[in-house]
Amino acid sequence: MKLTRYPGNPILSPNPKNAWEAAVATNPGAWYDADIGRVTMLYRAAGHDEAHRIYLGLASSTDGFHFERASDRPAVGPGDGFDAGCVEDPRIVKFGQWYAIVYPSRPHPPGRYWLKTPHAAEKPAFASPDFPRCLRENLTTSGLLLTKDFKTFIRAGRITDPALDDRDCILFPEKVGGRFVLLHRPMSWVGDAYGTDHPAMWIAFSDDLMKWPESRLLATAKHPWECKIGGNTPPIRTPEGWLALYHAVGPDLHYRLGAMLLDIDDPATVRHRTPDWLIQPEADYELEGYYQGCIFPCGAVVIDGRLIVYYGGADKYVAAATCDLAELVDHLTACPP
Repeated sequence: MKLTRYPGNPILSPNPKNAWEAAVATNPGAWYDADIGRVTMLYRAAGHDEAHRIYLGLASSTDGFHFERASDRPAVGPGDGFDAGCVEDPRIVKFGQWYAIVYPSRPHPPGRYWLKTPHAAEKPAFASPDFPRCLRENLTTSGLLLTKDFKTFIRAGRITDPALDDRDCILFPEKVGGRFVLLHRPMSWVGDAYGTDHPAMWIAFSDDLMKWPESRLLATAKHPWECKIGGNTPPIRTPEGWLALYHAVGPDLHYRLGAMLLDIDDPATVRHRTPDWLIQPEADYELEGYYQGCIFPCGAVVIDGRLIVYYGGADKYVAAATCDLAELVDHLTACPP
């Protein structure tokens, strides 16, 4: 079972008309509103500035593939606190009238990370050894945005531990057992005490979107194409369980996508998991960019039974890949956990 690339990829590219997105348009989150037949997309954007400040741009589509940018200005920019350096990689769900958007951020811009081996964000040279770790090391933590219209946003604040590099935070689109559910990937939760040799996927439960005290290990790397793994898109409810897409960084440092089915009533239990990848970097827009060999989705929608996965290619472009949702679920149910 493989995802099929949309032949018109990339569906969004850097826009030289706007300085803030002249270099990067990638890693898109998305939400499909079936009542009005529209996909709303927030995408990561950056210009050619040396600091590499990162913004969120807004676009929409009526067919899921042809997107129009909403403005020549960012929808969301870096703030003046924990997310002063960048806002990126949004994951979108909706509770009632409100969209809840979880996004990774840094207190300082990451700089030109792609020029380093391994890739790493810039650390501030001015930081005192007495500064909090998040400022000294320019850690990635995750924040929450709330909006009704993608025009005005409530910046609710940080939802992860400020002393922990914790990203790939993804809300489930509905409560389970009366509680909110969150996937996340703490980078330093590695070793015997955590039950994993590499950064892995964790799942947390809470009565409040801002506090996640109860977290459990969900899944670790287990296949030859997997080392570090993390979640990608908000899980999708299916009759067989929650469909969760995830990425794995392999020994070759390329990103590949897999899928899991989580128990519908106890999503901390993995019922099925693909033994092979669904898509790997092969196209030029996945191999030529700021991270060569990176495929990274932040959004997926279902339109007329077809799953559309929106992903960043090489940290530069937005692309789409598709499959029949029922076929993927059937494939997964034949796979072991």
